[in-house]
Amino acid sequence: MQSTSITPLHTYPILSHFHSINLNKNKNKKSLKLSLRTSKCCCFTLSSTHSCSKDQEKPQNNSYSIDPDRQKSPIINWQEFYSSIQEQEERTQYNEEEEEVPEFELPDHSGIRTNMWWTDLKAALGQRINVEGIVSSLGVFSKDKHLAIPHVNVPDIRYIDWAELKKRGFEGVVFDKDNTITVPYSLSLWSPLASSIDQCKSLFGNNIAVYSNSAGLDEYDPDGRKARILERAIGIKVIKHGVKKPAGTAEEIEKQFGCESSRLIMVGDRPFTDIVYGNRNGFLTILTEPLSCAEEPLIVQQVRVLEVALVNRWSSQGMKPTTHTLLPDCQQCVKDYPL
Repeated sequence: MQSTSITPLHTYPILSHFHSINLNKNKNKKSLKLSLRTSKCCCFTLSSTHSCSKDQEKPQNNSYSIDPDRQKSPIINWQEFYSSIQEQEERTQYNEEEEEVPEFELPDHSGIRTNMWWTDLKAALGQRINVEGIVSSLGVFSKDKHLAIPHVNVPDIRYIDWAELKKRGFEGVVFDKDNTITVPYSLSLWSPLASSIDQCKSLFGNNIAVYSNSAGLDEYDPDGRKARILERAIGIKVIKHGVKKPAGTAEEIEKQFGCESSRLIMVGDRPFTDIVYGNRNGFLTILTEPLSCAEEPLIVQQVRVLEVALVNRWSSQGMKPTTHTLLPDCQQCVKDYPL
């Protein structure tokens, strides 16, 4: 019989009672017996039997004995064994931490995305809250109420007699965009106005332009993309500028048309922006009704109602705009029926 026994060099306390596991499949087959016995130490005994009878067992040269007197009995150093396992576990853990897969990240275009997002947000807020308009309104309320009163009032540009204005000596027309020739935030012409725009082009040629607080404004359209789209859609030049109406001068517009602003017409739908800007800079001013309020933010609708109410009140009190030298009787350029 072959017998194998392992005696630990170092003792480890386990339990204070005896555990025995005996696995016997068959008398004539290999038998494995594992015993754990502790009081203060642990002893492992591993026996292997190839014979059915103990009488046939003979010691062999390659057998290990638990006899302490035998010099050739191998001794397993359990302290080194457990230390090597612990070191291996630490190395494995360290390697896993070093090779930890980084979280997936998109390419860093955050600067571009942030700039685009911030530009769009400012454009949306700017069309709802016009800081320049608010500051200008304070001056209008206090001493310049007449600047908010237009020379001409019409439902839309189809009621404007472009031929009469050309005959009176006007050389060019400047349109606001939103709710004057397009619905709010649209980059295409409102289709019912197409015939009036065509007549205006036939009379004034290339001296027609859009001057808007959205398309073409440096703050909200820095690359001019919206201006180019609008130009292709309506066939009218969009003037780029850096200051929102009603603030600013007419310098960019005069440079575009090659004439003084007193020979130009400003057409818009907002009394406290388009009309105040036009009157302050010497234009003939024409106020239109909004094309559509459905697309406008609620705050813009409320401000519009306030503006119109104030203008109507001041007009009823006899307040008038400054007389324009080219058109003393402004009603002469108004049609009874739209084109």
